[in-house]
This record gives sequence, structure tokens and C-alpha cells, in this order.
Amino acid sequence: MFRLTTGTILAGCIALAAAAEAREIKVGFIAPKSGGAAQLGEQLEKGARLYIKLHEKELGGDTIKLIVRDSKRPGGPIAKAAAQELIAREKVEILGGVIFSPNAMSIAPLATAAKVPFVVMNAGTSWITTLSPNIARVSFTMWQAGFIMGEHAATALGCKTAISGYTNYPPGKDSVAAFARGFEGAGGKVIDSIPMGGPREAPDFTPFFQRVKDKKPGCFYVFVPGGNHAAGASKTYLALRMKEAGIKFIGPGDLTHDLQLQSIGPAIAGTTIAIHYHADLENAANAAYRKAFKAEYGKDAVNDFVSVGGYDGMAAVFHIIKSAKGGKITADGAIKALRGWTHNSPRGKISIDPVTRDIVQNIYVAEVVNDNGTLRHKTLKTIEAVKDKCKELKIGRCGK
Repeated sequence: MFRLTTGTILAGCIALAAAAEAREIKVGFIAPKSGGAAQLGEQLEKGARLYIKLHEKELGGDTIKLIVRDSKRPGGPIAKAAAQELIAREKVEILGGVIFSPNAMSIAPLATAAKVPFVVMNAGTSWITTLSPNIARVSFTMWQAGFIMGEHAATALGCKTAISGYTNYPPGKDSVAAFARGFEGAGGKVIDSIPMGGPREAPDFTPFFQRVKDKKPGCFYVFVPGGNHAAGASKTYLALRMKEAGIKFIGPGDLTHDLQLQSIGPAIAGTTIAIHYHADLENAANAAYRKAFKAEYGKDAVNDFVSVGGYDGMAAVFHIIKSAKGGKITADGAIKALRGWTHNSPRGKISIDPVTRDIVQNIYVAEVVNDNGTLRHKTLKTIEAVKDKCKELKIGRCGK
């Protein structure tokens, strides 16, 4: 009896000790919850929460508290205030999320000053990672898709001339610069580049697109944010019958965003994009992700590139936590853990460049096809392990 009682006590002590060692890790998550970009913020958060639900047991009893703050719209002040509150009041150990580049730019100095690791899960302006040594990005850079689309337009689509149109903020400028570098390097000529309003509200694209139609380029390369901007741009292209005029409609994947694709209309079939992820990618990890996403959020839920950014971003957060081995999470330790980190993502193998702290991933050239009344993306070509060309070429602020 005495030995049994002692064993019971010892077992209880061990259980109490294990419970005492388990801890709650606070992760600050900044994304739009209201306004025109709320749907994008929702997608980012859905991906992040799905990864937590599927993998939290891997943390050995530790749990994650995702503390979400609304960045509302592009532009730094609201996102910066949210990050300040998360750091100072909530005492988060890791920052993450962020849809828009200006928001990531405003948060970067805080990540440096507070020595908090910052995992960028969507914002794509190439030089964001140069703004703080405590940033790592798991999403994409505008130069990855833009440069490849430029080369493809000249070599595969047969476009000798092109016009670019872009939402006038940093990722838009990045995207068209990347396209021009790739297109002209492959023998094409960009004959005009047109700013088309800002990122807060989708403009009437008609006057911009009519200007393009009048100049009759072979290709029209368009960068606009995913969501309402993308739907508006695509519908304007169709309304002005630019396809019938022989002008090819091309761009990064935001242009035919999976979230909006079915609403654009079947005439958009034939549009060519370059992107790091689309919902129809054929690989085992994406099949599992698509199944889990729909099981969690409903059969009509769309597993788009924004949701995958949240999902893979949380995989990076988990890697940071595991690498700390129960100790304090530090910015230096987190970034050291992420340098060279690899992950089997729904988009294919991804890694973090150990030098730039930026994403290395496949880029897919894809075409919109009409599959028995359902629009989807069909991969035409895969370019593996693409780094950020802006940093490779040391262009502008990417050279820092």
C-alpha cells in the first residue's frame, strides 16, 4: 500500500511539473478586419488558425494565443499603432500577418527597437526585409512573379510590345519594374506604364484601359491588389473587348485571384499569370490543405494564396517556438532558426534564404481555363526555387 501511494504521489508531481512547464505563447497578428480588404485579412487568419489547429500538439503542451488586431487599410499609422500595442501591452513574443506593404514598412522599425521577430505573411514589396534584421518573409516578392511573367510574355506569348498598369503604391511599382526588366531583357519593349489609382478603393479602370486599347500593345501587364481591385480590372478588360482587339491580358496572380475568379465571367479564360500558389496546384500537400480548409470553413471556402501565406507563416512561427526548446524566444534566435529553414508547403517546397531572410519558392506560369463551366488555373510551366531577383541584381533599395 505504501509503495502504491508513493508511486501515485510521484506521478502526480511529474504531471504538475509538466503542466507548470507548458506555457502560452502570444503571437501578434495584424491584418484588415474591416474595410475593403477585410476579406483578405479573413483569408490570412483562416490559414493561420488552420495550421494551429492541425499542428498545436507538436508543441509539447505549449499553446499559442493568436492576438488579432485590425489594420483596416493600407497606410502605416493604424498598423503601427496596433504593433505598438501588441508589443507594449500584450507582450507578444512574435509578430506576424500583414496584408499590405506600407503596413509592414511601418512595423519594421518597431520590430527592430523591441527586438521582436516579425514574420511577414503576405506583403510583397521586395525591399521590406531590408528594413529590419528581425524580419523574415514567407509569402512572396513582387519581383519573383513579375520578372518571370516578363520573360514569358516575350518568349512564349510572342508579345513584342507591352503596356503595364499598376496600383500606385510600392508593390505596384515593384511589380511593373520587375516585368519591364524581364520583358525587355527577353527582347520586348514596354511602350507605356500607367498608374491606376491607390490601394484603398478600386477605381473606375475604364479610362486607363481605354488608353491601353488605343495604343494596341501585344500584352497588357496589370498589377492590382487581389480582391475588389482584381475583379474590377478583369471585368473592365472584358467590357472594353480588349481580348477581341488582340491584346493579351497578363499579370501576377492577384489579377485572377482565386477568391474572385468565378465572379469575373467565362470570357476571362485565356488570361496568363505568374504566381507562387493557386488553388488548383496538383501536389499531395495542396490536396491535403484544400481538403482540410474546406472541412474547416465549408465546401465553398477558397484556398487562395493569401490563406496559404497565413498557413505557412504559422509553420514558420511553430519552427521558431520549437527551436527555442522551451526557452525565451528572442529575435536573434528566431531569425537564426529561420535562415535556411525549409518547409513542405501546399505551394511546393519553400525555404528562407539564409542571406536575405526572404522566401525561395516555385513560381508557376498558369492560364485561366474554363473547365465545364468552372474557371480554374492550369499550370503551364514551373520555375523551381526562385529567389528575389531584385536582391540578386541589387536594384535600388534591394541592394542595401
